[in-house]
Amino acid sequence: MTTPGDVLVVGASAAGLATVEALRRKGYAGRVTVLGAEAHLPYDRPPLSKQVLGGSWAPEQAQLRTPAALSALDTEFVLGDPAVRLDAAARTVHTAAGRALAADAVVLATGLRPRTLPGQDGLGGVHVLRTLDDALALRAELTPDRRVVVVGDGVLGAEIAATVCAAGVPVTLAGPQPAPLAYQFGPLAAGLLAELHASRGVDLRLGSAVTGLAAEDGRVTGVCLATGEVLAAEVVVVAFGAAPATEWLAGSGVLCDNGVVCDSRCRAADGIYAAGDVARWHHEGLDALLRLENRTNATEQAVAVAGNILGEDRPYTPVPYFWTNQFDARIHVHGTLSADAEVSIVEGDPREGRFVAQYRRGGAVTGVLGWNMPKQARLHRQDIAGAVLAGRP
Repeated sequence: MTTPGDVLVVGASAAGLATVEALRRKGYAGRVTVLGAEAHLPYDRPPLSKQVLGGSWAPEQAQLRTPAALSALDTEFVLGDPAVRLDAAARTVHTAAGRALAADAVVLATGLRPRTLPGQDGLGGVHVLRTLDDALALRAELTPDRRVVVVGDGVLGAEIAATVCAAGVPVTLAGPQPAPLAYQFGPLAAGLLAELHASRGVDLRLGSAVTGLAAEDGRVTGVCLATGEVLAAEVVVVAFGAAPATEWLAGSGVLCDNGVVCDSRCRAADGIYAAGDVARWHHEGLDALLRLENRTNATEQAVAVAGNILGEDRPYTPVPYFWTNQFDARIHVHGTLSADAEVSIVEGDPREGRFVAQYRRGGAVTGVLGWNMPKQARLHRQDIAGAVLAGRP
């Protein structure tokens, strides 16, 4: 095992914490520092759009580890101080508070920044949902007498709409796709998702792009569609995607192009690594650059990074995986789906709300979607593993 000197992890969320834990599990006993932009101890993000937003969890329940467990890692957490500049050659990170943190190995795990609509900054009633504070601020505005419009028909937008609806608050879901997640799931699963949302009371206003916001006296009053229609709203959630948080890396010596560009070992430069949503690495199985925005990848990639810091020299070649919970639908996806794939049901029945769908392109299985059949979907994962690792999709 290679034993580096100090390790600095920039980002105190799932990928950052998992990197530290993997280093310790693998026997690294050196100094570790974690730098976080938020003042909170590491917490989990998937519950923000569900349990935390819906009020079934208190904020502290989203914490990834107890203070005692974090203390046992023998790691210094520097929180509430964002990174503002990296000198990759010197492996030194400069912070907003004026700190200069140097290390022999630096892990970039800064995640994503939500995309925004023109004019939304400073406008009352308009929210994004990325952080714990975002979730709590939005939750405080959810009352039955306020109309909510969620802008964004992807995973996050659909989850937020489901949570808001389940809380008894009127909600409209707006976006350009014909059904939630249609561009990813294809017409069968996306159509079922649309039926589920509509049956529970979500007002679906899909198939038209959102062009901006209407406001009066500094507070949002509606969402403007490309058709010219304005959807009335007292509260708006903008959830139509996010961008890798790489602005602070300009001029650093690290290449950024839709994320921190890395080799197959998740290495961006000598002694500089990236993990989680911000990392765009070379997947040897696919022979392509890949960036994944999901909780599972954040943890698995962090383990790979820790191993490579310690000299394991192994490529990171996962089969992509994510899940989403909306109302009573538990959807698990393995591999890569696409709207134009050939889809077949291999277990269960969509009409009964339990099934596994297989996605094929060019004769090869590229992905599996399980709807309320997580174990069965995981078993069918083996049908795509060989294809992914052979680079066939």
